[in-house]
Amino acid sequence: MIDIEINTEFIKLDSFLKWCGAASLGSEAKMYILDEMVKVNGEICVQRGKKIRQGDRVQFNGEKYRV
Repeated sequence: MIDIEINTEFIKLDSFLKWCGAASLGSEAKMYILDEMVKVNGEICVQRGKKIRQGDRVQFNGEKYRV
């Protein structure tokens, strides 16, 4: 599991994927989310504006991230 720190109260899911290096472009992150390739706290999430907060866990492409 990879620990990712954020400097704000929350970060939107699409921005999180860019922040942690899983996606290089916002459009790429959007595609991954809409293609149901991303899980937040164990559940598939298709909301690219989903607020990711401290303690949340994101799974993508075999990697697990903890905020």
